[in-house]
Amino acid sequence: MNFDLSPLYRTAIGFDRVADMLSTAARNETGGYPPYNIESLGEDRYRISMAVAGFSLDELEIVVENEKLTIAGRKNVEDDQQRQYLYRGIATRSFERRFQLADHMKVLNAGLENGLLHIELARELPEAMKPRRVEITTQHQNTLLEGDKGEAA
Repeated sequence: MNFDLSPLYRTAIGFDRVADMLSTAARNETGGYPPYNIESLGEDRYRISMAVAGFSLDELEIVVENEKLTIAGRKNVEDDQQRQYLYRGIATRSFERRFQLADHMKVLNAGLENGLLHIELARELPEAMKPRRVEITTQHQNTLLEGDKGEAA
């Protein structure tokens, strides 16, 4: 499935990298295991919930590097070979899921509850990038301020 993202390039200056990431993500999506949700918790807060039933804490790993979040689950193969299944419907295979994070996204915490791995994220803009109000002055105000300084001296 290919997406034509050329309309985005015409209207979004400097966002061609985002369009490339969306296109790459669509090509690299490999199956649906394990299933996950991404939800918005507020203006700049998000949660990824991933179904990891059957995995213990020591079998899960979360790594953030270069704006990429990688979640991996490694099952111990020896435990599985000792069991004799009559029917096997619960998938417990190893996995690795990658998410491309936007600029200034931070992983706040992660928790395992009822077979769901919850990872909370927030966008934390540096002070220099936050909006700030700029005062507007007129030439007349500047002249008065300079004149006041001269009279006080």
